Amino acid sequence: MIRVLLADDQALVRAGFRALLEAQQDIQVVGEAGDGGQAVRLAREFTPDVALMDIRMPSTDGLAATRQIAANGQLASVRVVILTTFELDEYVFEAIRSGASGFLVKDTEPDELVQAVRVVAGGDALLSPSVTRRLIAEFAAQVPQPRAPAGLHELTNREQEVLALVGSGLSNHEIATRLYVSPATAKTHVSRAMSSCGPGAAPSSSSSLTNPAWSGRAGAANVTLVGRQESALGTLRPGRRPRPQAGRTSTSSW
Repeated sequence: MIRVLLADDQALVRAGFRALLEAQQDIQVVGEAGDGGQAVRLAREFTPDVALMDIRMPSTDGLAATRQIAANGQLASVRVVILTTFELDEYVFEAIRSGASGFLVKDTEPDELVQAVRVVAGGDALLSPSVTRRLIAEFAAQVPQPRAPAGLHELTNREQEVLALVGSGLSNHEIATRLYVSPATAKTHVSRAMSSCGPGAAPSSSSSLTNPAWSGRAGAANVTLVGRQESALGTLRPGRRPRPQAGRTSTSSW
């Protein structure tokens, strides 16, 4: 049974959410709060699986309440979904920074809200499609362009060719045979190429100088979408940095 806490300053809205959710066999509403402070107190009392949180509420607002819940180690299992009429960028970004596991607008279809509760209760994050588009656009604007390693531009065409052969796993003797030069000349080319690229610059057997894929530190993040634009991106586990797939690199981070 998924236990849900409702936090909204409008009693009529809470009543509608309660009727919708309690019509599901696997969902139970355990409490209702009219402001953020009460939501935090009820979260401590009932430890729900999911808290549906409005933003604009008297006293303590939903974002402040979300931060308090996320900062409380005893409430680590409580997943907060921001559910609001106001789809403003500052609200979206602040909600995510505050520790929310989801962000939905109140024009979400009823069955999509039920789906959202189940997805977040399962430990995944969830965003409205329009919110996801804006996050992707913001993220793309901040990702730096990949840069070639220092020293690569200083290599001659021959040295680049030699370094590519080193990356293919060939020995100095095999490189000499391939290029029709003496082993001593091949060794000189290899030494100069390594010196220009710096320590640790030798490419792996899978690398290519003609089409380099420079390594990043983190894999791309995935999210679950709701609504007509179904999940083409999968899901993102909140609080965990996705690992890059084996053999692939990325310059992006989340």
